[in-house]
Amino acid sequence: MTTAVGAPAALLAGMLARPPVTHVEEVAARSGDSVPWPPWVPPSVVDAFAARGVTEPWRHQAEAASLAFEGRHVVIATGTASGKSLAYQLPALSRLTLDPRATALYLAPTKALAADQLRSVAGLDVEGVRPACYDGDTPRAEREWIRQHSRFVLTNPDMLHRSMLPGHAAWGTFLRRLSVVVVDECHTYRGVFGSHVAHVLRRLRRAAARYGRSPVFVLASATAGDPETAAARLTGLRVEAVTEDASPRGGVTFALWEPPLEATSPAPVRRSAVRETASLLTDAVTAGVRTVAFVRSRRGAETVATMARRSLAEVSPALAGQVAAYRAGYLREERRSLEEGLLSGSLLGLASTNALELGVDLVGLDAVLICGYPGTRASLWQQAGRAGRAGGDALAVLVARDDPLDTYLVHHPEALFGHPVEATVLDPSNPYVLGPQLCCAAAEGPLTQADLSLFGPAAAPVLEELVAAGLLRRRPSGWYWRPYKRPDVDIRGSGGEPICIVEASTGRLLGMTDAGSSHFMLHDGAVYLHQGASFVVDSLDLDDGCALVHAEEPDYTTHARDVTTLSVAGVGSSVTSGPVSMHLGEVDVTSQVVSYQRRRIGSGEVIDTRPLELPARELRTVAVWFTVSPSALASCGVAEADIPGALHAAEHAAIGLLPLVATCDRWDIGGLSTASHPDTGLPTVFVYDGHPGGAGFAERAFAAASSWLRATRDVIAECACEAGCPSCVQSPKCGNGNNPLAKPEAVKVLDVVLANLAVAGDVVVHPPALPVATDAGAVGAVIASPASSVPETPAPGRPSAAVAFAAQAVGAAGLIAAGAIETNASGLISDAGRAARIAPSASDPTSDAESAARITPNDPISAAAFAGEEMSAAGRGPASGRRLSAAGRRRTPADPAATHEPVAAHEPVAAHEPVAAGEAKRSRVPNSRAKPAATKPPPWDAHVAAAVRHRQARETQAPGRDELAQARQNDAALAEERIAEADGVGVASALLAEDAA
Repeated sequence: MTTAVGAPAALLAGMLARPPVTHVEEVAARSGDSVPWPPWVPPSVVDAFAARGVTEPWRHQAEAASLAFEGRHVVIATGTASGKSLAYQLPALSRLTLDPRATALYLAPTKALAADQLRSVAGLDVEGVRPACYDGDTPRAEREWIRQHSRFVLTNPDMLHRSMLPGHAAWGTFLRRLSVVVVDECHTYRGVFGSHVAHVLRRLRRAAARYGRSPVFVLASATAGDPETAAARLTGLRVEAVTEDASPRGGVTFALWEPPLEATSPAPVRRSAVRETASLLTDAVTAGVRTVAFVRSRRGAETVATMARRSLAEVSPALAGQVAAYRAGYLREERRSLEEGLLSGSLLGLASTNALELGVDLVGLDAVLICGYPGTRASLWQQAGRAGRAGGDALAVLVARDDPLDTYLVHHPEALFGHPVEATVLDPSNPYVLGPQLCCAAAEGPLTQADLSLFGPAAAPVLEELVAAGLLRRRPSGWYWRPYKRPDVDIRGSGGEPICIVEASTGRLLGMTDAGSSHFMLHDGAVYLHQGASFVVDSLDLDDGCALVHAEEPDYTTHARDVTTLSVAGVGSSVTSGPVSMHLGEVDVTSQVVSYQRRRIGSGEVIDTRPLELPARELRTVAVWFTVSPSALASCGVAEADIPGALHAAEHAAIGLLPLVATCDRWDIGGLSTASHPDTGLPTVFVYDGHPGGAGFAERAFAAASSWLRATRDVIAECACEAGCPSCVQSPKCGNGNNPLAKPEAVKVLDVVLANLAVAGDVVVHPPALPVATDAGAVGAVIASPASSVPETPAPGRPSAAVAFAAQAVGAAGLIAAGAIETNASGLISDAGRAARIAPSASDPTSDAESAARITPNDPISAAAFAGEEMSAAGRGPASGRRLSAAGRRRTPADPAATHEPVAAHEPVAAHEPVAAGEAKRSRVPNSRAKPAATKPPPWDAHVAAAVRHRQARETQAPGRDELAQARQNDAALAEERIAEADGVGVASALLAEDAA
């Protein structure tokens, strides 16, 4: 089917006449600049591209390809649809043609992208290349053939990490001939996932060197800030960048769309972005405009497609059949069929998760709808670039969700269109990443002294602690992996073994989610939605990794509530100005889901609150926090009784606006506010990273404190509501039910903070060990004290981090035998031994002098950073310090002294900012997720057995009335805007996990 001439323009004209459009940005078309084929390209390769219609390469393609062919590592960072594929295909195919024995490896973050590239390379039909995909969808019967015969293998980092590198002996022939490694969409490898991938690439380099090869790395990236530095950090190599885009581009009309207020709602609540996106998709398909709608979660994609089909069915049943959903979780054949349908035109509309965001060549699309800001400007333009990929004009629409960041962006378009895209953030030296990866490397082959340069200067001290923990054995020839089973490291950071969702009455496996999300989504009594059907959870067994459910259509939804405590473990950097102090440091966070509410569908009325008994989860991470003296608050008109609500409102808005200055989503971070925190003795607001060891977000917030908090203040002040709404200070994941909140007083608090930060002095970087606070006064008194010379020892009942790491890696039994974990007289694990199993991290037992020998204090940073400019990499890393308080005060939901916003349970994504040479580093080895491969029975057998054991002789309740089903569908759309989902794609690494192996 062809698109009606002028249909996108007609659709745009109709949209612009409607009040939800707040801004329209016109991106002008651009002509291309082609050059002759480089002389080194074999004629057969030139003929292959010519047969596809490529007569000459664009200038940037030829430049990048020539650098790679000359043996220089290169990253090409140009816009969407600029032809980056040819830039790496050209040198790779040329090498394979000129050397009949050479091989090439291609890495993509998603299977959809790898499949698209396989079609592209196979379509060129270059003789002798034999391209093949090696991923989780590859039948085992084909894998041996690929290892032995394919010369162009397309895979992803997960398969490289879990299969190819551990089994490098089987890949010996391929590695011995490896000439080119292509890392596509390398800007997506950020945060903790990116840091893991950085070490996977170093392990690949090590394995190739073992077979006598040093391949050329060719990286492709969307337009990004400082791609040369990011690529060098990712690969550990000197990389040259090609950034000038010489490809032609059609014009793009980019509209910002703010859904209208609900006419029937007494409160100022806007129409759900999911419903609004479904409505716009319906209009686009009716007008014959081929459109992709990007939605942030799997359930959201299903909901948008369902709503659009229902609306189109009223107009034409044939049109309803031309809309579908696309997401991970479908069978391989289903995904490929949908891709072909979109490319051929048999599908006019597709509601997709980010699985189609990366690189898939969707030629002929006319429009893109983006349901909610995707978290970064890079992702925004990547999604918008899916339209107009054949060179024609395109339409892109950002539909704002009802939250502070989206509200800010649609009313401040300069924040989107007037700024460059963000730099990629990753930190391979993060000990929570480095420790597990060193274990993987040692399991693949003994680590030698020469190997340490691959993993950076932080590797040596981490190896020492791994040896002390019993994971590695030091020999004159190197470091050897001790346990029998190889390490089981999750590079995507999902936070534990996945939980299988099983229907109790049949044993049918419905789906899976990560362990952390299960506390919120799969607790006993939770309502779980799956492909439009509703289930209620009978039981959650975290040990067996199984949640048993039964089909039911209740007239309510469920919402988990949790309690969070936080204590300061150490202060790395701070700035003080009058009554205001801003700090960056390490904190210990303990959170526990304690109850859930049942809310009636439609009205949202709370039916009741039911208690839960789930284990607490502990996290040592990095936080940024500010304190304000009570006298300053009183002088600006904030009454003592309003302080908790004011701080709580400021905390919510600050979390919502942090993605403006950091490459994160609000679900990647958590917060806590209190009128008097035990570690500071002052009114305090904390915002912390949701990943062990930190993810780099707090450092960004500290570096751009003024611009971040200024935007926060403006969003609250400019919102038209009286007492607070989701667009300003209400949070969809507040553990206290958004109570208390004091919106006007929050503006006053932020005014005091901003006024004092504007005249702040230099940032003070603190030594790694701090004395324990002895009073409840301001933390500044402790910060000003000289470094203590008392040796730092683990807190009572807590082992060193290396022992905690070992307990998870090899199990307690082996450590008890080795004497590394204490037992009591009865032979049971003592408190100290138990801490080794549950503590996420602990103090390093080395002395202050030893720690200081590895740490050089950072240079002071000028106050210009606090005027709105970000700091350089040096000076952001928090130094490890002693705990200022032995333990945080346990708070209950009824305690009004502390309010918090919990971090989302699903995987977070970015890692620490790069740590400059000489910058303070933590010497702990974290509680790595490295552990021997599971020795339990296969998960499926265990889950079926559990289903049989718990099967209940209950009849499935009668299907709900049509009205109830419709109300549930609408409620699901609203919940999409309010509730975090385990398979949501707000988290950056979850963006990649959508279609990964």
